[in-house]
Amino acid sequence: MDEDGLISSGTENIQNTWMDAKIGDFVVTPRNGKAVEINSLWYNALKIMEELTRLFKNEEESKKYKDLAKKCKDSFNEKFYNKKRKCLYDVLGDSKIRPNQLFSLALTYQVIDANSDIAKEIINTVEKKLLTPYGLRTLAKGEPGYREKYEGDMIKRDMSYHQGIIWPWLLGLYYDSLRNMLKVEKNKTKKIELENKIEEFKNKTKNTFAKEIEEGKTVGSICEIYDTDNKKYRSQGTIAQAWSVSEIFRIIL
Repeated sequence: MDEDGLISSGTENIQNTWMDAKIGDFVVTPRNGKAVEINSLWYNALKIMEELTRLFKNEEESKKYKDLAKKCKDSFNEKFYNKKRKCLYDVLGDSKIRPNQLFSLALTYQVIDANSDIAKEIINTVEKKLLTPYGLRTLAKGEPGYREKYEGDMIKRDMSYHQGIIWPWLLGLYYDSLRNMLKVEKNKTKKIELENKIEEFKNKTKNTFAKEIEEGKTVGSICEIYDTDNKKYRSQGTIAQAWSVSEIFRIIL
């Protein structure tokens, strides 16, 4: 943990969490520095430790984790918000629009307040730039390095893997973000609007993947990734991917 309460991965080219495409020593999507999902998970972990130590009657430890969590949250909100693009930096200093920012809203303890204007801006940006019926783009169209097709030899495929290609499991982050926003919404009209939005999203997801399971490349399952060119959404990658299946069924059921 750095002095500002945030977590840094250091200075070497490494891959954080799930964006792990690597060609030899070349990292396609380097996440060195302070990544948005790592620090969202860090805040969530600190709040869990605060709760656990309180349950075990260790007030001193509980206060320590509470203070660390507050320091992390204050720094996160100050440094990760990209006012110009109305979203969060993917890594501090990297303004590319990616889905990792949804970790800030999707977890049990949200480092961005779910009823804040910033939360609404994040959702709006994700919906405009990343959301598709089959999942979220891993990079917004128009960004440097953006790719629409997963094709070619291994090197060409790895260069596109997290550079715009759609991943179905990311819909779970979007869904959880909406649910967390619903929990804290106090305005009755806006609450009904959110409820309707979530229900419409669930039905659309159900219809999309019911057809995919019956008629897609893998009968009875869901693929790992999808192309995004011309809204053709061709299934690609692993023909039956567990986290695609689990997140889609979690949303539907």
